[in-house]
Amino acid sequence: MTELYPNTPMPELMKVIGKSERAIYAKAYLMGLKRSEAYLASEHACRLRRENNPGIGSRFKKGAISWNKGISYTAGGRSGETRFKAGTLNGKAAMLLQPIGTERVTKDGIRQRKIRDDGPPQRRWKSVHMILWEQAHGDVPMGHIVVFKDRNTANIDLLNLELISRAENMRRNTIHRYPQELKNTIRQLGKLKKAISEASNEKQDD
Repeated sequence: MTELYPNTPMPELMKVIGKSERAIYAKAYLMGLKRSEAYLASEHACRLRRENNPGIGSRFKKGAISWNKGISYTAGGRSGETRFKAGTLNGKAAMLLQPIGTERVTKDGIRQRKIRDDGPPQRRWKSVHMILWEQAHGDVPMGHIVVFKDRNTANIDLLNLELISRAENMRRNTIHRYPQELKNTIRQLGKLKKAISEASNEKQDD
């Protein structure tokens, strides 16, 4: 490679070395080999040739107009019958498109309802229990979520819904590995802390 690559045309290199053009170029690159000035100036350099501006005759001239400018293309045959029409949905897109009001159940068991057709796909659906809560109490504050008191996602009843902070939700989810008696104690302790905090805030307001 070191002796032959600088000046030997590629067809001859392929015969002598027994490798493809791509393999030879890759190996030369790894070895830091380059074509000689004489080779680059020769007819064997083809697109690499530096002199005589090779290929200039076939390049698109600046300001030239393409042959098909202003010509509308009309496909023949039955293409007009089979092409997609504007606004038409086919295949999987048509299957996934559901009208507003359609409900579905996620893999986590949460029932959702489609509320819009526009916007990102993840914002077109909303949890039914969230819709029910907001209808009764207004928007959910930032940093809070609505959960099921009995942890049964199928029991979508306003009396079974509770607004809690995400921090509280995290605490609740971390206690499930404990025995039931300890779970109850931790929950009671959480309620006690919340009551103390609320009483303290009311005192400060006074």
